[in-house]
Amino acid sequence: MLSWRLFLLFPLLSLSFSEETPASHVLPRPLIIEYPASAKELDGEQVRLQCDSWRFAVEANNVNPWKTIPQECADYVRAYLTGKAYGFDLDKVSNEAGIYAGSVELSGDGKDAWIFDIDETLLSNLPYYAEHGFGLEVFDPVEFDKWVDKAEAPVIQPSLKLYEQVLGLGFKVFLLTGRSEKQRSVTVENLIDAGFQNWDKLILRATDDHAKRAVVYKSERRDEMVREGYRILGNSGDQWSDLLGSSMSIRSFKLPNPMYYIP
Repeated sequence: MLSWRLFLLFPLLSLSFSEETPASHVLPRPLIIEYPASAKELDGEQVRLQCDSWRFAVEANNVNPWKTIPQECADYVRAYLTGKAYGFDLDKVSNEAGIYAGSVELSGDGKDAWIFDIDETLLSNLPYYAEHGFGLEVFDPVEFDKWVDKAEAPVIQPSLKLYEQVLGLGFKVFLLTGRSEKQRSVTVENLIDAGFQNWDKLILRATDDHAKRAVVYKSERRDEMVREGYRILGNSGDQWSDLLGSSMSIRSFKLPNPMYYIP
């Protein structure tokens, strides 16, 4: 046993007492070798991280105004919206809003209100944006209106769940949208086909509202609700302009939308 240990120790002692510097020797290679990723893989990871950061900044309203998604994030945004992550995020917002709605003690006078935006809040326009790069193209209002007129936007299921819960609790429900008044009939048709019913008011842009920024237009409509005696306890929308401004709700719930920005 002793001779075996000396056999192992001798090479180490020889190295220790050698006049050569340690740097002149090639050190032993590790037992576990990590092969470097290709340059393409490293670039792809960096893009993903950058797009993660960009989407976070967008949802936090730290990036504005912007007209299109970054070119390098086209695949990232598509994968997010068509994969599971978008659905999980929608569920999270709906669940949190539902918990809040259930915790509110309503007055019973019929003046406790909840506001819902429509596009990307109750109804999804993903079929339209799938043909337009998921936000990679500059928004074309003429083309989008053609899509709206089809009345084929599918339901955002978690929002329907929240909508029905809010109605069941006794809230007055107002639908406040940036759509034009001339689109009222197709909007009503689409909403009913998607499962939404029994709202109290559907508010669309009148002719005088078209030149106004969304945050101004929606603030003015909320101001009117407050003057009529309503208490705005909840507000759900995919844009910060749905939620900010005057006569804000007690709680606001922002749905994810990395495709476009409306000031």
